[in-house]
Amino acid sequence: MRRLLLALAGAILIATAQHSEAADLENTLYIDTEDGRITIELLPDVAPKHVERIKELAREGFYDGIIFHRVIDGFMAQTGDPTGTGRGGSKKPDLPAEFSNVPFDRGVVGMARSQNPNSANSQFFIMFDEGHFLNGQYTVWGKVTEGMEHVDSIPKGEPPRNPGKMVKVQVAADAQ
Repeated sequence: MRRLLLALAGAILIATAQHSEAADLENTLYIDTEDGRITIELLPDVAPKHVERIKELAREGFYDGIIFHRVIDGFMAQTGDPTGTGRGGSKKPDLPAEFSNVPFDRGVVGMARSQNPNSANSQFFIMFDEGHFLNGQYTVWGKVTEGMEHVDSIPKGEPPRNPGKMVKVQVAADAQ
């Protein structure tokens, strides 16, 4: 009986670990740049509508080939505009703000918007350094867990002379 209980407990632990791993892959985003892969942990508990939008656009291939159009050294790298001007977005409706207490620290990913807090659409930015003046004013939806050196190597400028780009963006669960 003891062996049966131990075997059952082991099977439950394995099943739980596999489920947890699958859930993590569903909430992990890969951004492949020319320099390497940036891995982002998505934060659906913090910004569920924004995370859903990012995954939806990634699955549609929307972000593939889009440049980093605004890259300010010591601040952030912004992307997600198919026109490369900072004025474009997807054809999807804008999103309502999902402000949180998550601070804008190095590696945090936030949604770009216009003056209207409820105007986020497809553009986002990755922080090079802390920017706490953004706290509570922009939606945080992720954080870089690997590949920050690739973020740091994105060419700087507004727009950069030779902009870096997102070669491929995919939800890790779908990665090939």
